[in-house]
Amino acid sequence: MNLKPLALCALLAAASLIALPTQAQQTASNTSTTNSFQIDGMDTSVKPGNDFNAYANGGWQKKAVIPADQSGWGIFGEINERTNKQLDALIQTATQAAPGSEERKVGDYYTAYMDQAAIEKAGTAPLKARMDSIAALKTKADLSTYLGANLRADVDPINATNVWTENLFGMWIAQGFHDNSKYTAYFMQGGIGLPDREYYLSKNPKMVELRAKYHAHVAAMLKLADVPDADNAARRVIKLEHKIAQTHAPREDTSNVLKADNSWTQADFSKKAAGLDWANYFAAAGLSNQESFIIWHPTAVKGEAALVASVPLADWQDYLRFHAINTRASVLPKAFSDQKFAFYGTTLSGTPEQEPRNRRAIQMVNAALGDALGKMYVAKHFSPEAKAKVRALVTNLLDAFSARIATLDWMAPSTKAEAQAKLKTMYVGVGYPDKWRDFSGLEIKADDAFGNVDRAQIYTYQQALAKLGKPVDVAQWCMVAQEINAVNMPMQNAINFPAAILQAPYFDINASDAANYGSIGATIGHEISHSFDDSGAQFDSKGELRNWWQKSDFSHFKKSAKALVAQYSAYRPFPDLAINGQQTLGENIADLAGLNVAYDAFHKAAGKQDAATDKRLDQEFFLAYAESWRGVEREEALRRQITTNEHAPDAFRIYTVRNLDAWYGAFDVQAGEKLYLAPNARVRVW
Repeated sequence: MNLKPLALCALLAAASLIALPTQAQQTASNTSTTNSFQIDGMDTSVKPGNDFNAYANGGWQKKAVIPADQSGWGIFGEINERTNKQLDALIQTATQAAPGSEERKVGDYYTAYMDQAAIEKAGTAPLKARMDSIAALKTKADLSTYLGANLRADVDPINATNVWTENLFGMWIAQGFHDNSKYTAYFMQGGIGLPDREYYLSKNPKMVELRAKYHAHVAAMLKLADVPDADNAARRVIKLEHKIAQTHAPREDTSNVLKADNSWTQADFSKKAAGLDWANYFAAAGLSNQESFIIWHPTAVKGEAALVASVPLADWQDYLRFHAINTRASVLPKAFSDQKFAFYGTTLSGTPEQEPRNRRAIQMVNAALGDALGKMYVAKHFSPEAKAKVRALVTNLLDAFSARIATLDWMAPSTKAEAQAKLKTMYVGVGYPDKWRDFSGLEIKADDAFGNVDRAQIYTYQQALAKLGKPVDVAQWCMVAQEINAVNMPMQNAINFPAAILQAPYFDINASDAANYGSIGATIGHEISHSFDDSGAQFDSKGELRNWWQKSDFSHFKKSAKALVAQYSAYRPFPDLAINGQQTLGENIADLAGLNVAYDAFHKAAGKQDAATDKRLDQEFFLAYAESWRGVEREEALRRQITTNEHAPDAFRIYTVRNLDAWYGAFDVQAGEKLYLAPNARVRVW
């Protein structure tokens, strides 16, 4: 999935939602002929209580084949493939739209990217101006100016490492931790080319091997650009990135918002993070008038600034050359994009083949002109009826969450009142944003793929800068409508459900309540629950960082969270690699609370049934949930997720069911079966 600027936004990982659709269902939009779960794909020879994933999905997994251009496959892949076909058709139409129109910009961006012959003919000439500017750096003050000029926004604080590696830092624009009235600037760690600090610091033999392959990749990219003495330059790049990684906060700390609550004035930077010429940096970044910043990763800002002073300028120039090439490989000759894929696609994720260029072109359009394409997508592929039904589901789930809060015997009345206020004031975006992003000032040329990428990045940055000091818009989206995902933004007290996830089989307007509540209902509940996970629970109804819990309430919450950490840390997908229960805690809490809330809302919607019908419907509900995570993944990609991602692997997210009493009754799960937990060992948070 394409990570967006989602600080404290908990992404629904690339997931599958219900049963694998038939070919007819794959070509339909928001329609289906089934009103119950599919037994096709199950493996009923496995006891549900021994392995609920294998029981629900084992038959499908035995036959599943991961396409050569994918790192994994499942229901999500099927939906993504369908959506890409829809987007491709829309883009083809856009290439014929009126010149200068927003639609034509979409078409021209795609046309330029697809013109491989023109890109080959241009060669490395588009890089020359940037390479010349790097060669012209004479002092560390010049270096500071260069870094400032290449600061970019829209960086996710939870995943801020290598989004834009021509700068040591990432910037994110959002409301303040303690002031919800206006936008402010957050600084995060960045500057490395591997996914996470652990890739540089871990002594695991597989990580050691990956570092050697990364060195080969850096050298290969420099050679392609005719950089002299590329092998030695690559060694200097790797050595510098290793030093940068040593300054980075570990994944568990970067998810801890209390450790991110550090306010610096502009004057503080020179005192607290000496080594960088901050006056030059801020001037080049267009931030000279910004009085204060929130420093998400203070150790990294301090450590990386010190490296500017201590590392020779020539080493920095090698580093900048590599990242200038690496970040633009997709719009350079084919040898560059092939080399980048060979490392990031094959070596890091295990994917044998690169996606066809037209699929990559769609991804590039989504990144640069996402709302423009999204506006076209919802007009054709998202019905008002689907939006209305999803809104009704959301209302039912919010009511169910409210009811659970009201009946908690461990929470003080004052804490309950604050929790209810969060639910009542939550903004829920369904399908698409109330206000689309404006692209009227962005220049797109049908014959300049390289320039289009740079201009789009700069345009996005300038739009972000323009928000500083302005009133916060709680209805602003951080996803595009055509994204197959969902998100919670605790600092806006808002949740978004893009149109593309609201299609069969994730959501089916004709499906049974059991199927819809078990799949999209659990997803909606998951996102609501993020307002009350280990991070979201620290923000009040205004989105401000504030302790609104009674001490005894939070102690109970932390005790339950600790039990969930232990439960997930015991899962070991590989003999040498276990899930980090603390790293995945927020997502695991949201999975558990979301499934509980979806179950409650489903039963309220279904009404009272006889015992046999209730049991059958419960089975359908839980199978829909398990089938929603149906998928397979390559070992390399799975290892990368475990190391770097805040989500547990999909198969282990299914095991959330073992904490719900209703699951035991639905499938007659007994003591002695592998997933069985004694009632007092089942984690209960909300």
